[in-house]
Amino acid sequence: MARVLGGCRALMAAAKAGAKVEAPAPKAAGKRTAGLLKPLRVSRAMEKFVGASEISRPGAIKKIWDHIKLNQLQNPSNKREIQCDFKLKSIFDGRDKVGMLEIAKLIAPHFLKPN
Repeated sequence: MARVLGGCRALMAAAKAGAKVEAPAPKAAGKRTAGLLKPLRVSRAMEKFVGASEISRPGAIKKIWDHIKLNQLQNPSNKREIQCDFKLKSIFDGRDKVGMLEIAKLIAPHFLKPN
């Protein structure tokens, strides 16, 4: 038993007593997100692509990948290469092909700095 619970006396006592160990309380609903998860204002081109005036960076990348997979835009012979359609060209500076590792760099200018 000690090996499973890592030797923590409180957990071992709760396990022996048959009591349930409570999970930590969920974070407050009103707490604001920061860093990468913070929604930022985006440019007109990105707004048209994602359909929202504010989005987080991971959220934008997820929408881009959803579009790529839905329209089968990955090069079948080189999966790291994305063949841009008209919609992707609008946010990737008109490029025909983009490497998957370039996506984050190419969308950076579309996130406007807060005033």
